[in-house]
Amino acid sequence: MMNDERLNKPTRRRLGGAVVAPLLAAVVAVSFYTRLDEPRKETATMNDDDNSPRGGGRWARFRFSVVGPLLAAPPDKGELQKAIDALASKTWQHPITGERTRYGFATIERWYYRAKAARVDPVAALGRKVRADSGQQPAMPEDLRVKLRAQHKEHPSWSYQLHADNLAVVTTEELKHPRAPSYPTVRRYMKTNGLLKRRRRGPRHSEGARQAELRFERREVRSYELSHVHGLWHADFHHGSRKIALPDGELVTPLLFGALDDRSRLCCHLQWYLHETAENFVHGLSQAFQKRALPRALMTDNGKPMTAAETEEGLERLGIIHDPTLPYSPEQNAKQENFWGQVEGRLLPMLESVPELTLPLLNEATCAWVELEYNRSIHSEINQPPLTRYLAGPEVGRPAPCSEELRRAFTTERNRKQRRSDGTLTLAAARP
Repeated sequence: MMNDERLNKPTRRRLGGAVVAPLLAAVVAVSFYTRLDEPRKETATMNDDDNSPRGGGRWARFRFSVVGPLLAAPPDKGELQKAIDALASKTWQHPITGERTRYGFATIERWYYRAKAARVDPVAALGRKVRADSGQQPAMPEDLRVKLRAQHKEHPSWSYQLHADNLAVVTTEELKHPRAPSYPTVRRYMKTNGLLKRRRRGPRHSEGARQAELRFERREVRSYELSHVHGLWHADFHHGSRKIALPDGELVTPLLFGALDDRSRLCCHLQWYLHETAENFVHGLSQAFQKRALPRALMTDNGKPMTAAETEEGLERLGIIHDPTLPYSPEQNAKQENFWGQVEGRLLPMLESVPELTLPLLNEATCAWVELEYNRSIHSEINQPPLTRYLAGPEVGRPAPCSEELRRAFTTERNRKQRRSDGTLTLAAARP
């Protein structure tokens, strides 16, 4: 290609009239063709570009790159067939799938004459025409659509195949249609109209699950992040996928306690236990307090250790707002749930070569991993290590009290009347 600085004015005058048009057309055709050979960084469906203002999209540009050289430099009389034969013998990169393919003589000939007949915009003339009934799905009458929408509302966890099979019975028996819609038709209609398969939230006849379903349908689910470090912590237990050996040789599945800061994603504390109890939850939480600081709020699920009286009253005495998630709504604690994927995907695979994994060894390896790798590695969501963001602040944490004050805080009070007869009282349905 000529350098524009070297193209002086006399030369530009000589490149006028009928000489410039074929040259520009050839340059455009070559540029389109070379772009098809470049690696594609993103994929697009056929309909993404077919509705563009030019009406051509990917297919139009591809077809023009094939026949464009014939328009830029028309073959001599009697040589058109040979030129099209040469194009038909080549392999071309498919504009949608990217695979190498060939096109027949009649196909390329049709593209050529269609582009040649278009005087204004040959690229638009080569576009794919949208069918008049596109998106209407005549195989799905209105009464079947009403039935299918009602069926999906009642059973959102059903598969597409189950919906299609059940709709086929309704079509022939209740609606008296001569022919039921096929499975691809039902699936295409459901996907187009947002009737997607959803995991059922809890038991079918549970009131909490019903409320969660209604809330999920009527409200938008968005991500969130607090503006200050220690403004909110997430805490939960996780059932590990690797068993450990006890001193007596018994193999048990441990549970992992974890506390995560919302803004920085810093793991405040991580420790394995044998049981999911309020005592272990309070122990892990106290370790996190003394290692970092007292947060302003704590989000947990509605498990028994998190809703125990000792936990609730302890958080209240420490001035920490306990904000449990709504029933059957684990996405509210998604940062913590996503963190468990890091544990299962990175920490536990590194311990596969350990033949007999014990609880002390597992906790030692977990502490090293979380402090030396996770907290110091770049987090993909915040584009920096959690420790760096944690130290950068701003923060609203408070100094944690000593161990004895924490033990006294996580206790519960009960009022009992002393018996006059023997001076005893009843606590937890038993006389001490």
